[in-house]
Amino acid sequence: MVRLMGRSQARSPQRPSTGASTGRQRRGGDGSRWPPPAWLRPVLSVRSVAGQVFILHVVIVLLLVVSAVIALVLQVRHDSTQEARSRSLAVAETLAHAPGIVAALRSPDPTLLLQPRAETIRKQAKVDFVVVMNTEGIRYTHPEKDRIGKKFVGTLRPALAGRPVTEEITGTIGPLVQAVVPVDNSDGVVVGLVSAGITTEHVGGAVDDQLPLVLAAGGAALVLATAGAALISRRLLRQTHGLGPHEMTRMYEHHDAVLHAVREGVIILAGDGTLLLANDEAHRLLGLPEDAEGRHVLDLPLAPGTADLLSSGRVATDEVHRVGGRLLAVNQRSTDRAGGPPGSVATVRDSTELRALSGRAEAARERLDMLYDAGVGIGTSLDITRTAEELTELVVPRFADFTTVDLFETVLAGGQPDGAGSAHRTAMAGIREDAPLYPVGTRTRFVESSPQGRSLTAGRPLVEPRLSEAPGWRTQDTERSGQVLEYGIHSLITVPLRAGSLLLGVVSFWRSEKPEPFDEDELALAEELVARAAVAIDNARRYTREHSMAVTLQRSLLPRSLPEQSALDIAYRYLPAQAGVGGDWFDVLPLSGARVALVVGDVVGHGLHAAATMGRLRTAVHNFSSLDLPPDELLGLLDELVGRIDSDETEDEHSAPVTGATCLYAVYDPVTRKCEVARAGHPPPALIHPDGTVEFVDVPAGPPLGLGGLPFETAELEPAEGSRLVLYTDGLVEDREHDIDVGLELLREALSRAGDSPEDTCRAVLESRSPVRARDDIALLVARTRGLAADRIAQWPVPSEPAAVAEVRAAVARKLAEWGLEDLSFSTELILSELVTNAIRYGGGPIEVRMLRDRHLICEVFDGSSTSPHLRYATMTDEGGRGLFLVAQLAERWGTRYLPAGKVIWAEQTLP
Repeated sequence: MVRLMGRSQARSPQRPSTGASTGRQRRGGDGSRWPPPAWLRPVLSVRSVAGQVFILHVVIVLLLVVSAVIALVLQVRHDSTQEARSRSLAVAETLAHAPGIVAALRSPDPTLLLQPRAETIRKQAKVDFVVVMNTEGIRYTHPEKDRIGKKFVGTLRPALAGRPVTEEITGTIGPLVQAVVPVDNSDGVVVGLVSAGITTEHVGGAVDDQLPLVLAAGGAALVLATAGAALISRRLLRQTHGLGPHEMTRMYEHHDAVLHAVREGVIILAGDGTLLLANDEAHRLLGLPEDAEGRHVLDLPLAPGTADLLSSGRVATDEVHRVGGRLLAVNQRSTDRAGGPPGSVATVRDSTELRALSGRAEAARERLDMLYDAGVGIGTSLDITRTAEELTELVVPRFADFTTVDLFETVLAGGQPDGAGSAHRTAMAGIREDAPLYPVGTRTRFVESSPQGRSLTAGRPLVEPRLSEAPGWRTQDTERSGQVLEYGIHSLITVPLRAGSLLLGVVSFWRSEKPEPFDEDELALAEELVARAAVAIDNARRYTREHSMAVTLQRSLLPRSLPEQSALDIAYRYLPAQAGVGGDWFDVLPLSGARVALVVGDVVGHGLHAAATMGRLRTAVHNFSSLDLPPDELLGLLDELVGRIDSDETEDEHSAPVTGATCLYAVYDPVTRKCEVARAGHPPPALIHPDGTVEFVDVPAGPPLGLGGLPFETAELEPAEGSRLVLYTDGLVEDREHDIDVGLELLREALSRAGDSPEDTCRAVLESRSPVRARDDIALLVARTRGLAADRIAQWPVPSEPAAVAEVRAAVARKLAEWGLEDLSFSTELILSELVTNAIRYGGGPIEVRMLRDRHLICEVFDGSSTSPHLRYATMTDEGGRGLFLVAQLAERWGTRYLPAGKVIWAEQTLP
């Protein structure tokens, strides 16, 4: 190191006096070029680090100065343009608002009156033109008189609307900046336009005036920066001693080679054979004494052959020398090449250790490959059994001859592992199939003395190099243990499957073909492989648990059976998606007056969140339907609910909002045989007429739930008795392979071929689909309409007088006798008399009574008031307040239904 540095210092001062430099000085002396000062010539040399830094510094400063000049020029030009826009707008507004301008525009010859004023203003304001024109853009004035009477070039629409406009265009006199201002009369009506402008040639004049100053400032900055760079480079020149980049790089390469070649012996020799430097590895391999540096190599205790080689300085490549019990590979090169100092450098390697190291490196490479394959090949699915099989397939036969995976029973079901429970042999792989190990599917409880039991109890891996000597192993199964040893299996590694704090099971690696037993290094590899597999198995367990929870939740939220009702014959189908559970749902809800509500909905997405959201919406529809709301009002309330859910979920960073939900709600009345339908972002229902023709009902499409802002609309149908109403979710008609129009047409064809019953219709629709499982859930609901027979309906108008109550009671008694329901006469007469009395006293006309004989006896009282009665407890001194209390006691259900022209109080009684 000292000699290298000294050589560099000695050579650097001689460079300025080379022949090339002398030649350059002569050329400077004869006047061909200005000779730089002596102190600056080394700085300008591109061969030195200082020269390269100086040139780079000058280039950077030059770029910055040029950029600054360009920026200043652009800024001055921008400011000039803005000034031109402001001046032209001010001149135009001044003339537009000048007195007499409106009268001049209305005069017979506006040019005669306006041309002198316009020219005077143009000259005083130093603009290029001032033009007055009518509302059609015909000029009355112009600096060039031949342009008067011609069409103005520019944008007039904003000015005609009463707003001034400024723009940059190419007009009749060239590129310019102009402003157009409206001329308003006393009523605010635009009667003319005034335009003033300045050409771009005049706008750029300011730039030309300021450009010399800007360039001068930039040049001065460049000169100052260049002088500063020269001073800095001169300082750098002194610090680097005139060394170039290549010389400095070579010096540091020698330095790094000596200091960092720790696994090779490095020896540096002078030209006379004196040892200059030997690193620690060279001392160890050659057995050199501590005072070896500075001594001749032949005086050192070296083998004769090795000493002769080092002292000769000849070139040697991997020349093998025996030193003690080692075989050393010696490489030697001379250092006096390309003018370097005389001497040589020799490196010494222990080939014996290299061979052992090569073997370990190959084994390490194989283990790294196996770990890489484990990261890629284990956990490709979320199936617990398949993940365990992937582990066994990976390690056999690369690591073990047989591998078994035993998981606790609760893990396979997705639950928390139970260490006290039995283990299920989930996967097994081997080089042969006749090994006497427990087969797949065997349930086992490992005893504590067995290797698996001890590994599970301690929670850490365990190696049994000699299985025949393993303590307590035969206690698990004496007969099978003997068979395993007789089969040739002689070594075992057991590793617990641990994911965090959870113990999922145990993995066993068995060896039979390879005679060497498992060692500690292989135990570490097995632990790493099992750790990666444990993460994948735990992920699969969590997915299985979530999937099971979602399926359970979804099945609990969907209707398990349809309610009893007489208005519709109903059949339904529900098909889950190929992966996971979704948010499709349906429901059938009996309403008052023998009516029935049909509802089908869809929540976008799959998984537990979609199922939970579906349950919330289904519960909300149940609650809202009990209010007897029209379909459009019910969807409006449901829309507000989804909006509130989204708001709540957005505030909680751990929750997800409802990304999309649709719903279709229909109410069928068997008395009037009418059906009201409304939908929120849902596909339209299909109607199959009794003759088999199919049509998709034109129901106004409202927005999906949660968007808000738009009302929903209700469509009223009057299907013939025996018609079938088909409600479905988008999974039935939408697919990645085609759009919804194609899906609707395929559904129409399937419905046209279906049988008469709802069950046949469901079967025909599902059979028409592809046999591949759907990517989205499918909910299908088919309802065939039925009407309530006329002999089951009784209806009477009621005058608004108390005496009419007795007549109603008599008519009701006669009708009940006709229906054979005399047992209900007393309760029915009491209910209707109370309801009719309330309608007469507190309601408004007209009043009407209706009785329906369906699965229940339904009594309804219509009146024109929207006031709803409330149930209350009357005190001892109250004269009234007990009527509704009696109705509630006698009826099974009662309630209020609002109509556009009033309300209905209804009550239901169970038929005997």
